[in-house]
Amino acid sequence: MADTGFTLFDTAIGRCGIVWNERGIAGVQLPEANAPATRARVVKRFPGAREQTPTDGVRFAIDAIVALLRGEARDLGALDLDLERVPEFQRRVYEVARTIAPGATVTYGEIARRLGDPGLARAVGQALGKNPFAIVVPCHRVLAAGGKPGGFSANGGAATKLRMLAIEGARVAAAEPTLFDGAHALGFDTDSALAHVRAADPNLARVIDAVGPFRMERKATLSVFGALAEAIVYQQLNGKAAATIYGRLCGLFPRAGSGPTPRHILGASDAELRSAGLSRAKLLALRDLAERTKARELPTLGDAEAMSDDELVERLTKVRGIGRWTAEMFLMFRLGRPDVLPVGDFGIRKGFQIAFRKREMPAPDAVSKRGERWRPYRTLASWYLWRATELPQKPRAA
Repeated sequence: MADTGFTLFDTAIGRCGIVWNERGIAGVQLPEANAPATRARVVKRFPGAREQTPTDGVRFAIDAIVALLRGEARDLGALDLDLERVPEFQRRVYEVARTIAPGATVTYGEIARRLGDPGLARAVGQALGKNPFAIVVPCHRVLAAGGKPGGFSANGGAATKLRMLAIEGARVAAAEPTLFDGAHALGFDTDSALAHVRAADPNLARVIDAVGPFRMERKATLSVFGALAEAIVYQQLNGKAAATIYGRLCGLFPRAGSGPTPRHILGASDAELRSAGLSRAKLLALRDLAERTKARELPTLGDAEAMSDDELVERLTKVRGIGRWTAEMFLMFRLGRPDVLPVGDFGIRKGFQIAFRKREMPAPDAVSKRGERWRPYRTLASWYLWRATELPQKPRAA
């Protein structure tokens, strides 16, 4: 077996890893939550690899990757890869993928057609999902049908893919609605998140043990407008009452199978909207949301995937009736973001009080300070704090 070395290196998207042997580059690792996690993933993928100083050829490859990820149009097609253990079909897929220039994109179907069989689109996707040479074999430049982002197996999921495409100046069909469904769409590795939070905070680890498996799910979303419209309706109401009102609102537009659109809201009279049970404040909030969507002041789902949490909160909270809490719920449950901690939420603070056995409800600053231990997986920690409020409580000693 060829002697295998690896090293980590810094890029615009975080610390990556590269693995090599005498035949060429054996693998590239995109960033995990932190450098130790990236190193651990490399070692797991390549047992026996030793961390060492890169050769001149590997240093050339690193410099090219770093330049590409800061926006330079570098061609990585000449870099040598160790393809000895890569199956023939995957080799053919990777060969085609390496012809895609920075800033350009193709679909899985297009690669299948180039291979001579349009029916191989799913197999192409599976091959790219196993790509050990991320960036060098630019699987991030391969999109789903209709130019939608599609999946991405690296940490951060589609958000990482969109960020890399944005760096290269690629145009993704972000205006097209994207459907995310359930836990499969969470934008982070939950096993890594659990391990990190457990190690970072033994007190919270006890809550994790008491609650059990992490079961947070990402709610199906067709558009930013639709998600926020539903959130506005649900604000300050119990679930049953809110669902009834939202159902009535949808019932005003029976041909809108996925809920009302901005055009529906702007075309309806105040009386019609109020007949669904909306308060005056929520009616005005929905109209503002519709106007801003029509004026393209809100990001599309594809745009949102490529934006930072802070950028999104700033954009969303410009809408009447959308505060920071609602924006944070959107980040967590609609986009599956990994590092959100809504410190103003009553349930979070109550769960914190229970988890850390505080006599009084903690201030948001106290939760925020402790939450620094849980970065970059504060979403998972938040979910367990909510669940802590559901655990049986032992009575305090007199």
